[in-house]
Amino acid sequence: MDENRKPLTIAGLGDLHVAETAIHPCRDLFREASEQADVLVLCGDLTNLGTPREAEILAADLDSCSIPVIAVLGNHDFESGQPQDVARILREAGLRFLDSQVHEIAGVGFAGTKGFAGGFDNRMLSPFGEPAVKQFVAEAVNEAARLENNLRALRTERIVVVLHYAPVVGTAEGEPKEIYPFLGNSRLAETIDRFPVNAVLHGHAHQGAYAATTARGIPVYNCAHSVTKPSGRPYALIEV
Repeated sequence: MDENRKPLTIAGLGDLHVAETAIHPCRDLFREASEQADVLVLCGDLTNLGTPREAEILAADLDSCSIPVIAVLGNHDFESGQPQDVARILREAGLRFLDSQVHEIAGVGFAGTKGFAGGFDNRMLSPFGEPAVKQFVAEAVNEAARLENNLRALRTERIVVVLHYAPVVGTAEGEPKEIYPFLGNSRLAETIDRFPVNAVLHGHAHQGAYAATTARGIPVYNCAHSVTKPSGRPYALIEV
């Protein structure tokens, strides 16, 4: 069989929230995932407060992972104002970041970005009123545009999108409705539905649902660590 047509098994995992006090928090999990999947995808919030020390702890555990690791940053990774340092440390440990580039593994293209908040469907925040509101919406629009540019760069038959924020309300269900606007936004899904995407992985909605679809029927998986998954493990196993 053509290597580029063989099914690829992805272990999807989000919201590790590695803290400075942690001692090898992911070593065994990464080793286990390496035995179950062909690639590990980390859906943001890799660290708890976005410090270089937290990134170093996670980087040390990446040594136990024997498969390629792809990731995006999450909102927690920006908390200390050092996301570039966090990304650099993890990149030096072998992690392949999306956002500014795309990656291809065994014929499957990976594109992604952090995403942003803003709400879903007809309750999505619009750029009207105060400058602060317009700036907030502009961030969501810019993230969707970044994702579109990355998707346009792929030439593979199979495509996986990786986000931190949710692109659909379906995987936010289970969270308090009051915080839905802060869990993601539909602009991401509108972008995804313009491309032949096979699957979307995200995190952030810790108490949300595992699976939903975009309006066009593209499957979306909430890979947050705390979400119950068919695998029975903190990571989802998704075949594309």
